[in-house]
Amino acid sequence: MQVIVEHILRISPYERLIILAELIIIGLVVYAVLNFLEGTRGERLFRGMVLVLFTGSLVLNLGVKTFGMDRIAYLYNGFLLAVLIVAVIAFQSEIRRALIRIGQTPLFTAGSRYQISRGVEEIVEAVFQMAATRMGAILVIERHVGLGEFIETGVRLDARITSELIKTIFYPGTPLHDMALIIRGGRLLAARVQLPLSEGDGAAGSLGSRHRAAIGLSSTSDALVIVVSEETGIISIALDGKLKRNVTESELRRHLKDALEAGRPQEQ
Repeated sequence: MQVIVEHILRISPYERLIILAELIIIGLVVYAVLNFLEGTRGERLFRGMVLVLFTGSLVLNLGVKTFGMDRIAYLYNGFLLAVLIVAVIAFQSEIRRALIRIGQTPLFTAGSRYQISRGVEEIVEAVFQMAATRMGAILVIERHVGLGEFIETGVRLDARITSELIKTIFYPGTPLHDMALIIRGGRLLAARVQLPLSEGDGAAGSLGSRHRAAIGLSSTSDALVIVVSEETGIISIALDGKLKRNVTESELRRHLKDALEAGRPQEQ
């Protein structure tokens, strides 16, 4: 501890300001990365790597300057190169998602409004056709709150939104027809996703599992959840923990447009 204090005291006030600015920038970058990875397995991996690198750099800098451990410093530089290679491999899906998000900034998204509009129409068409044939379905539109923990329970798709694909997913007897379909950033992200059920008291207790799952998820996130009842063909939407039944086509279209515009870019 005394060595650290002496090392800090030898630093000039100007250098201290530079170090403080660097620490703030590094902190902001780490916070941005953690926020981007929130709810995914990459978050835990990134935390571990940051801890290892920070501890190693701190110990090594003090050791080299105080005890002249040049050989360890040389080995550590090789270790950093290995960590970089491992990070590229381990975070390839997150890196791709980050590049996709950059590509979806206003500077590069001239066609995004058209894609959102087309996605809305494809979902509306699929939902009302499934309602007409009483094909049960539950669709989740992710908005600002990430649903990574639920997505990991399902089967990854990362497919373009089409009415035909949605109806195929929920067709009775297909491997993916059970549970929920999650949509993010204009993409069909994952199917057969297990959702939490709401408490079985009050009005929710008399509803089926799809409606209870819709209420449960919308209570803990800002997602828009669409439910098609296979018993009655009624279309319902859940938002902020409240269920609205007998939704009209115009109402569904309006909610979908708002939700898709707020949705995150697609994940791996």
